[in-house]
Amino acid sequence: MIVLHARPSPGFREAVDTIFGPGTVVHVDEATPLDDVASDITALLHVLTPVTSEFIASAPRLKLIQKLGVGVNTIALDAARDHGVAVCNMPGTNSQAVAEMALSLMMAVLRRTCFFDARTRAGEGWTADPSELDAVGEIAGRTVGLVGFGHSAQRLAPVLAALGAKVVYTARSPRDVPYDFLPLDRLVADSDIVSLHIPLTDETRANVDPFAMKKGAVLVNTARGELVDEAQLVEALSTGHLRGAGLDVFAEEPLPRGHPLLGLPNAVLAPHIAWLTPETLVRSLTVAQENCRRLAVGEPLLHQVV
Repeated sequence: MIVLHARPSPGFREAVDTIFGPGTVVHVDEATPLDDVASDITALLHVLTPVTSEFIASAPRLKLIQKLGVGVNTIALDAARDHGVAVCNMPGTNSQAVAEMALSLMMAVLRRTCFFDARTRAGEGWTADPSELDAVGEIAGRTVGLVGFGHSAQRLAPVLAALGAKVVYTARSPRDVPYDFLPLDRLVADSDIVSLHIPLTDETRANVDPFAMKKGAVLVNTARGELVDEAQLVEALSTGHLRGAGLDVFAEEPLPRGHPLLGLPNAVLAPHIAWLTPETLVRSLTVAQENCRRLAVGEPLLHQVV
């Protein structure tokens, strides 16, 4: 049995049936535990709901956890390894969507899109305090620091450069690219916009300090919420140390009601959907279907992590 544990849109469901065949994949809502299918499941199509060691131990037929995306921090990798369960991801399938979302968040913060949208809808767009316009800005002329230089950052960098930004980056090692390589601490300190494009690991957790960023800088995060200390980020935004932030990811998801980020007008927020476009789904489900086919016939799996 192949199970998709998610809350798919109608288009998502249609893509699953088109690529796998109607009825091939069992849909289980992400809010529903997998207990009822644990004994029969052989392949799990995983989105965001954590795959725990307890679930893996309760699923004797499970042979594959296929991440629809890149980050595998929500999967109990050691338990998968101990139980002989393969874990695969799919680097590159969502890179275009994530790069475009990062760019849109940068622009939304700099041009205060949400602020002026709300004012315009309320009939106040032309009567708002003119000083509000002093807080907008352009990407051109700013230094944009890319933390990580994987597929999404590589797509984003030339677009930013074409808009007139100075692009700098940090990675495990310098690349042969026309952008300056900087160590993380210097990149964070020197950049007008810091955009995160790295996985969450023990080494990267909370390693971007909002108060180490330039006063008036912008933080964009389409990677993982825990890369930044969220309490520090709230304080940096509340006190005006940061101009703003564009956030698609959070330490706790869904973001709880009453969370202080929800009340900050200089934060542009999205519900972890940077990766999620119809085009990404087709690319992702094609890889997932191929790995399920390979699993069935005993061929090597694509992008195996464990």
